[in-house]
Amino acid sequence: MGKLNGIDKFIFFINSVLATLLLLSYILPYFPPKHFAFLSVLSLTVPVLIIVNVLFALYWLLKLKRQMILSLLVLVFGYFYMGTLFKFSGTTESKSADELSVMSYNVRLFNIYNWIPDADTGLDISRFIKKEQPDILSLQEYHPNNKSIDFSSYKYNYIQLAGEKNQFGQAIFSQFPIVNTGSVKFPNTPNNAIFADVVKDEDTIRVYNIHLQSLRINTEVEELRKQDSQRLLKSIGHSFAMQQEQTELFLAHKNTCKYKMIITGDLNNTAYSYVYRKIRGDLDDTFKEAGNGFGKTFNFKFFPVRIDFIFADDADFNIKSFKTFNNEVHSDHYPIMTTLSLH
Repeated sequence: MGKLNGIDKFIFFINSVLATLLLLSYILPYFPPKHFAFLSVLSLTVPVLIIVNVLFALYWLLKLKRQMILSLLVLVFGYFYMGTLFKFSGTTESKSADELSVMSYNVRLFNIYNWIPDADTGLDISRFIKKEQPDILSLQEYHPNNKSIDFSSYKYNYIQLAGEKNQFGQAIFSQFPIVNTGSVKFPNTPNNAIFADVVKDEDTIRVYNIHLQSLRINTEVEELRKQDSQRLLKSIGHSFAMQQEQTELFLAHKNTCKYKMIITGDLNNTAYSYVYRKIRGDLDDTFKEAGNGFGKTFNFKFFPVRIDFIFADDADFNIKSFKTFNNEVHSDHYPIMTTLSLH
């Protein structure tokens, strides 16, 4: 427990900077990206900041140094304030007749541009979904022209296409009757939010499928090295500002809904962001309630990133289980699914 040597003093300085950044990140969800674009970028780094501070705490613990208290206090505060990055246990209850399962999946246009060297991607996704049989299926970046996809097992659907020549968009498939549908259009982008009101037994449930503005980051190492950091940060900040505008449009629509509600989709932002806090509102994050592990939903090599979500109101639903299918590599996203029962 003696004094620090020169190397440990330098390590503790770095530790102090990163602990301060993590502490700052806890209040970022309250800063609108339109006015704090640069600060909002920090929300993307929260998972790595948490992991690094855990490593610092372990380093000082092994050296029996009181400096471990800094990272430990910041991590403990974050756990009670923001929740945990890693879920140590989840639920594994099997589905019963009175429950419904909901899956959200960004299918990346079913790989029509061959980002993945697999010509059968559309067929593989169809087979996967047929195997899991979610009652309600929300797809982002849906493309209708891949002839290998087959969702004919679903009796009802709502598809809203956008982009150039209406080539792609969002889709909701349901085993329950759909009695009403609609779209929330976002300006100057093919991204949007759609909804379908489905009827299960005596209940009408609104299912939203939302896809916020992409950050357009190429996650390949070589491509990242080529990026001008200042231009990249500016681009991300601009995308975050667009996400805020899209979120405000979505919330204005959401606030008019009187039905029980489930929100699914790809927010293109983390659980430590402004848009996550606003869209989630009083709803439960089904991963936090019943998930397991890091819940990684985006295929980013450097640290776990969770940007796909399913929210449900605990006043209306019991969250029975949650699963991230991170062995499915048919897109740059992984599918997620929750099982819910109605109160």
